[in-house]
Amino acid sequence: MLKFYLLMLYFIPLVVCSQMKGALQGTVYNDDGRPILASVRLSPDNYFVQVKSDGSFKINDLYEGIYTITVSHIGYKNLEQSVEIVPEKTSYVNIKLTADAHALNEVAVDDKLVQPDNLISAANSAMPVTVITRRQIELMGSRRLDEVLKEQTGIAVVNNIAGGNRSVGVQLQGFSSAYVMILIDGQPMVGRDGGSFDLSRISVTNIERVEIIKGAASCLFGSEAMGGAINIVTRHGALQAQGLASVRYGSLNTLDATLEGETPFVANRGEASLSANFYRSDGFNVNSRYQTRGTTVPPSNNYTLQGRSRYRLARNTTIGVSGRYGLRKSVMTRGYGNEVYEDHMDEGDFNASAYLNTTGRDGLQALSRFYFTNYSWNSGIEWQQGRRGEQSRFIQSIYRLEQQFVYNRFVDLSLTGGLGSTLETMDDRSLGDVPSMENGFFYGQAEWRADEKLQILGGGRYDYHADYGGRVSPNLGLTYMPMRFLTIKVALGAGFKTPDFRQRFQVFTNPLVGYTVLGADIARKQLSDMQADGQLSELRNYTFNKLQQDGLQPEQSNTFNLTVTVNPSSSWRTELSAFYHQIKNQINSFQVATATDGQMIYSYLNLPKVNNKGIEASISHKPLPNFDISIGYQYLAAKDQSVRDSIIAGNWPYSSLRNPATGETFRSQPSDYWGLENRSRHMANLRIFYYHQPWDMGLTFRINYRGKYPFEDTNGNFYIDRYDTFVAGFFLFNASIEKKIFKKHLALQVTAENITNYTDFLMPGQLGRVVLAGLTYRFF
Repeated sequence: MLKFYLLMLYFIPLVVCSQMKGALQGTVYNDDGRPILASVRLSPDNYFVQVKSDGSFKINDLYEGIYTITVSHIGYKNLEQSVEIVPEKTSYVNIKLTADAHALNEVAVDDKLVQPDNLISAANSAMPVTVITRRQIELMGSRRLDEVLKEQTGIAVVNNIAGGNRSVGVQLQGFSSAYVMILIDGQPMVGRDGGSFDLSRISVTNIERVEIIKGAASCLFGSEAMGGAINIVTRHGALQAQGLASVRYGSLNTLDATLEGETPFVANRGEASLSANFYRSDGFNVNSRYQTRGTTVPPSNNYTLQGRSRYRLARNTTIGVSGRYGLRKSVMTRGYGNEVYEDHMDEGDFNASAYLNTTGRDGLQALSRFYFTNYSWNSGIEWQQGRRGEQSRFIQSIYRLEQQFVYNRFVDLSLTGGLGSTLETMDDRSLGDVPSMENGFFYGQAEWRADEKLQILGGGRYDYHADYGGRVSPNLGLTYMPMRFLTIKVALGAGFKTPDFRQRFQVFTNPLVGYTVLGADIARKQLSDMQADGQLSELRNYTFNKLQQDGLQPEQSNTFNLTVTVNPSSSWRTELSAFYHQIKNQINSFQVATATDGQMIYSYLNLPKVNNKGIEASISHKPLPNFDISIGYQYLAAKDQSVRDSIIAGNWPYSSLRNPATGETFRSQPSDYWGLENRSRHMANLRIFYYHQPWDMGLTFRINYRGKYPFEDTNGNFYIDRYDTFVAGFFLFNASIEKKIFKKHLALQVTAENITNYTDFLMPGQLGRVVLAGLTYRFF
């Protein structure tokens, strides 16, 4: 890796060629002719300026070529147009922005200009969309994807404790990580530990933006997106040779080093980019209360290498390839009394894709794409005395072929569609011979602008699984703008998700923590054999009898979102949303038995009906140019309706409520039921971003609050009540400062996370105070 870094450092200055430059100058105004303090971005080289108070802007030192200029401001429809830069001349543009409160904030999502290797993006979803820009990520000083997402309204980042605290997943409007699809450039990532996709595996290097779709996004993205989707769009499309070198160092011996390079070739008909990142940390321990040695967040070394290239074969035909490789090596040391052991894990993921994008004379755009992804981990336990414990290996691969279509020939109607198939395989020593999973799909969607006030979006997706049959998932979205400053959006959708490999076939034992997990398809036979051999001290007949002879059933969801946006002026924006998600056959883990050696044995069951409902509110204000203040809040109630029904019916063990401290027992009431584990009823955030243009200095200050949430059932009545274990509510304070010098080539930055050093032993993945200092040099 060191040799590769040195090679890139040698290569980047060479490709920054010397050529004549031009400039771009313009003004931005609204329908009334008044100037607007908008943001101006030039793609693909990511030049970014803020319009002055008189509506003017100017960008110097631009290489010749065709650029895409994007102008955006809260409450106005984003405008995109092409502009040609001529050597030794200044090009002029006059831009009028039209009020449009429902436009995406801060960034325009246009597939033809921004994502040539994927025709499906967040802009095509009927569900609410949030976009995080590259500039916001840079100002925050974030290093991994989980750090970016945990500061967004309606999102909680949680640890999978059963996975050794290595898996940091996302929770979206009450949906756990297993129901949220993670994509890079529109292609799904794999490799979930206990259902959670580990967001800390993904470096934010080379990310152009992050698109978050809340609600049933499975119509366009697939069955894994039953609760939503997070699409990571990487940078591409350079018109000039450029590069970046960055290094940060600080608390916990944390080192984050990045190199990026991108360049056009063959007279700008092609472009290529390559980035590499190395990240390491000594880990952290929040459990000194019980743990005598080791960490709860393991020390790790992370390596990421990713690149993409495309070439225009003809005016309307482009081919491209992309790839990503990630490796994480971690060692978790733990000590309880005299027992000390090391838990080693090596994780690797590889993604590769190739596409052909063609636009016909009739206006039909077609994209053919093949995608391959592979995730693997090898883990093993070594005791201090030299003996070896549990050894595990897991490999998961997906092969996917997809054909996408877009037709935009009609003035007010846009059509999107596609079809494809997927083959998924898994190799796990603990599972034996596991059959592959095959499925096919096709989808279609139409977006119709009925008039200036009403826009209708509707479509559906059909998924066919070889083991579970087919399912149609429709969606419908309405956007109504009765007044210039008021927008109302309604979204309805359905989701569909089949059980995964682990939920069906897993046989996994963790002798250190003391539990075993059996896949639902094999649990009844395994438990019956163990009982016959005298290996069980307890068989929970109530749970055992619920294990279905024919295994788990597919999960289904129905989603409703209502969003009202008010823009009384160009500097104020208020958004209020209400959501309701009904999940049928949600899969959850339950204890079904106890072994004679005390090991707890778990399996999976379908919950008849689960409801996630709540509200989200956000207010943003721009009192001065380059000064943004935003406040966000979410209320969430996530409950299993079968628990409430069992309490009302007086079914055991739901019928009683016990206070462990006093031993008192009461009859349960429906109001005693709190809801699902790991869900906070209240979450909030405050973010302040300020950029002082004369000094080229940026400041951020962020506060994140998460209300108390249940950790586990401790009084044995199978549901969460006030006498169970809860994690207390807490605040996290983060800040950063950035200063650019040498004509914006060099950026100096200091970031501070969790300034008050808040920790809780029930939150093993929450680091204490982390302060980092770094510098970034851009070659252009």
